[in-house]
Amino acid sequence: MNHTASEVLEFVRENDVRFIWLNFCDLFGAQKRISIMADELESALEHGVSFDAHAVQGFKDVTQSDLFLYPDPSTLMVMPWRPGPGRVVRFYCDIRNPDGSVFANDSRYILKQVTGQCEGRGYVCKIGPECEFYLFKTNEDGEPTDTPLDRGGYLDMHPLDMGGDIRREICLTLDEMGIKPETSHHEQGPGQNEIDFKFSDALSSADNLQTFKAAVKSIAARNGLYASFMPKPIPEAPGSGMHVNISLAKNGLNVFKDIKEGQSNAAESFIAGILARIPEITIFLNPIANSYERFGKFEAPAYVSWSHQNRSQLIRIPAANGDKVRMELRSPDPSMNPYLGFALIIAAGLEGMEKGMALPAAANVDLYKADEALIKTLTPLPLSLDEAVRLAEGSDFVKSVIGDELHHKYIAAKIKEAGDFAAADDKAVFYKRRYFGVI
Repeated sequence: MNHTASEVLEFVRENDVRFIWLNFCDLFGAQKRISIMADELESALEHGVSFDAHAVQGFKDVTQSDLFLYPDPSTLMVMPWRPGPGRVVRFYCDIRNPDGSVFANDSRYILKQVTGQCEGRGYVCKIGPECEFYLFKTNEDGEPTDTPLDRGGYLDMHPLDMGGDIRREICLTLDEMGIKPETSHHEQGPGQNEIDFKFSDALSSADNLQTFKAAVKSIAARNGLYASFMPKPIPEAPGSGMHVNISLAKNGLNVFKDIKEGQSNAAESFIAGILARIPEITIFLNPIANSYERFGKFEAPAYVSWSHQNRSQLIRIPAANGDKVRMELRSPDPSMNPYLGFALIIAAGLEGMEKGMALPAAANVDLYKADEALIKTLTPLPLSLDEAVRLAEGSDFVKSVIGDELHHKYIAAKIKEAGDFAAADDKAVFYKRRYFGVI
């Protein structure tokens, strides 16, 4: 949808809409919301709705705590699980200062800036995330337990797969919301699921991902289950990744379509740029201590490398044709802020194109079984939250994309988190208290 303000107001009047959800996220991707009544929407579109920014981690201090949410009319979406009478619609919001200027630490705004730079070079970046999650049983108080919904494995069917009806309900809900699911299946871990939806431009894809996660959690909860997007909720089981599929369109044509023959310099330089910057942006793609339990296991990458089709690589070029040819970045996980993550990935690719970076040779081997001599030639991904923070801390590239202030606040918060983790006597207890039941 791409509504104007007047069309939004008309839709609300004509469709028994009584409640408006104004959604945004903090620096770390946690979703926030203010709800207003429908007759307040016109004022919100014109003047915004104030909130206490001091109470949102990383936004403002108590001496200058006012910020305003302005609904983005293009993001109007009806919430199917809140039917009439008294329907609910949701908007994602732009965040502004009291004087009407843009709040520089609004991560959605940062992604807008980067996509604008991409379009200024004549390209549109298309992104399709593949998001995995676990379903856990809940206790009599509705709290999540450690017991997964089932003991199914990859592509298993009922009765090993007990999540089929939940995935079906999620897919039907997403389709009703205008987010087109493409595939859904049981993943490798017990109670682990994956639902993939159609790719879109980067901003819409980030919005859709936030909507997807909220829908999954809501539908799981109403079925007496808990949906977890924690990267590694079960130590001995596969982690949940969020593979990011990316392509570039120029004049409506996918420039990745010729990469299979090595005939797309733009696509190759874009990939080379991401490979060059991935160590210093990893903290934004894998932002919690638990993220680093996933690397190097169950097809999760461990090194900065690429290849065609090979699932042991950081970046692979899946077998596909035409518009579906793309690169797949396999390191991110679902705990990331997609606006910051996508912005940094795209900016790294654009830098590669601007500098005409050459794509290094493909690592056409199984890196989980590769010879030690080859492994020593590759750059490893960060092994811990602390290492990832240190790589990003001094990065002029990261500062140039997200700004000095956001960089300082984000890094400071992650240094503290890494310190808390290092001080924990029991890492499993830390993970459970800090992340499980939250992410």
